[in-house]
Amino acid sequence: MDVGDQQSRELVFAALADQVRREILDTLASHGECSAGFISEHISSVGRTTVSAHLKALKTSGVLVERRAGRNRFFSIDPAGPANDALQFLRDVLERSLVAAQTSNDSPGTGQADGAESEAGARRRA
Repeated sequence: MDVGDQQSRELVFAALADQVRREILDTLASHGECSAGFISEHISSVGRTTVSAHLKALKTSGVLVERRAGRNRFFSIDPAGPANDALQFLRDVLERSLVAAQTSNDSPGTGQADGAESEAGARRRA
């Protein structure tokens, strides 16, 4: 992976780390392209100015694209942008983890006494 891809991924993860930004993404996923005002109306935890700042951060990270129509700005999720690369990274990590967990459960002597499941593994499957 080149440095530019890694920096893009870091921006995406930083953007997604904020709860308000995830709420914005949820609104866009539910409604499609939305105006900044519409998004602000659906995010009750912060004011309009704060929503605008979060929209700018999401746009800068490449998660959102913006379309201007006169004085209005409309936002939508960019499914082909860096967020897709970050999602693929997470998929790869989770798949490798599942394969490793399956392999360790199938082979004897993996450090678990008498084949008993680890407490964390039992919680995940509960």
